[in-house]
Amino acid sequence: MIFGEKLKAERDKKGWSQEELAEKLFVSRQSVSKWENNQNYPSIEIIMKISDLFQLTIDELLRSDDALTKQVIRDSKQLAYPKIKMTIDFVFLIGVGLLVFKLIVLLLTKTTSLDVSLYGGSFLWNFGPLILMVGAGIASGILKDKYKQE
Repeated sequence: MIFGEKLKAERDKKGWSQEELAEKLFVSRQSVSKWENNQNYPSIEIIMKISDLFQLTIDELLRSDDALTKQVIRDSKQLAYPKIKMTIDFVFLIGVGLLVFKLIVLLLTKTTSLDVSLYGGSFLWNFGPLILMVGAGIASGILKDKYKQE
């Protein structure tokens, strides 16, 4: 039995309308209808709520439907990478911050009588931001390719 049929059968056993089930899951009636007609699938969070409502294991809900199983696996992979992605984004933002800081210092020294020197040498300030931003861009591309492969 595929997921949509299983959901409808369990809902009917409880005597609930699509509207009543939708209220219990905090979704629209149309969402429940699409799930039951196999036009769409719920997220893993909703599947867990359905599992609790009908006192079924997630395995009982997923094993019968290959397409749903594949979607859940895809969704779970997206949840595995946010920390890595956040770290890459942070490195990129550090590069942007260093570049902006350098431009502000250069602007101040050119337009005012302030003589501000940047600690760390010209190589760090000329190429550091570039290296961080390009490195983060490359790492982001690698992560994206890895996600697509899996």
